[in-house]
Amino acid sequence: MGFYLRGLLVEYGADILGPIPNVVAFQFNPETLERKLKPPPDSSAADDTASGTSSSGSGEPHRGGGGEARETLTLTARFDAADDLGSGDARSVVPRMFGVGPQLVALERMIKPAGGALAGLIAQGLDAIGDALGGDDDGTAASPPQQMPRILFIWGPLRVLPVEVKEMTITEKRFDAFLNPVQAEVRIVLKPIGSFPEESSDRLGRGALAYTEVVKDIEQIANLTEAATDVIPVDF
Repeated sequence: MGFYLRGLLVEYGADILGPIPNVVAFQFNPETLERKLKPPPDSSAADDTASGTSSSGSGEPHRGGGGEARETLTLTARFDAADDLGSGDARSVVPRMFGVGPQLVALERMIKPAGGALAGLIAQGLDAIGDALGGDDDGTAASPPQQMPRILFIWGPLRVLPVEVKEMTITEKRFDAFLNPVQAEVRIVLKPIGSFPEESSDRLGRGALAYTEVVKDIEQIANLTEAATDVIPVDF
């Protein structure tokens, strides 16, 4: 059997040395990966439009970008329990009980605030303790903002991207006798994270972004080399 890499979505915690809480490997690699790129929004041009002036002073459109280029990735992941069900070994235990439900739940977790029900119960308990010890507290203290999961999209060794899951459409296609889904397609829209604030504690995400940018720089140099040899043929 030939060498075969699978794409991954990996949810990771704030502590890079801690356990990885959630991983989804694509059972079948998506056949297509759609990338939509838009130039960065031009905030200065918007200000000029509002004031009725032109920042270039000559009526020419302002071409200076005001931030990062915007990119989205769209792919469709497919899951099928048939292969594992037919194996007859330990791999068939989970799909016989749940079908492809575990993979779908793992994906759903990536689009919801981190923590889950258990973390919510713990937070409620801490709030109750705080209320009991607070005395004259008027009960208007703001809850800490919910943190969305930190996700890496790994598509081979050259693309390791920190992303946000922006949209997910799950289509359950076939079911077993207990109505567990045994086939499903999931359309996933991802937004790559182009930068992190200086105070960000996301060391893994920052490292993945830096690595991917280095790879892009190398590929750009490779393209220039190839273009040069096309323009000026060199015989060895």
